[in-house]
Amino acid sequence: MQGISTVRRSLSIMGLAVAVLSTAGPASAESAVDRGKLLVETNCARCHAVGPHGASPHPDAPAFRTLSQRYPLTDLEEALAEGISTGHPDMPEFIANPDQIAAIISYLQSLQRP
Repeated sequence: MQGISTVRRSLSIMGLAVAVLSTAGPASAESAVDRGKLLVETNCARCHAVGPHGASPHPDAPAFRTLSQRYPLTDLEEALAEGISTGHPDMPEFIANPDQIAAIISYLQSLQRP
């Protein structure tokens, strides 16, 4: 009988794990924003203001929190996939994969002011 109670306990734990994982939607969205933040901090912050405050270190680089005032952020998807090679004159080329693009766009959207 001890074997059956162990199996039941294992099934209960697995059921609980499935329930917890199935409610992890908002955490996934949050992690996309976090991944996007890390990507822009690593690749863009030396020229752009990538957070909610502050000026861009490079005078020709727009602050990311104001990008939606210039154009729809989803327009950046293609540019990021093909490699942004324009912008300010000394901007390095940056090519992102689809997961990185989604994360960057999620982060940029989280920064925009209404």
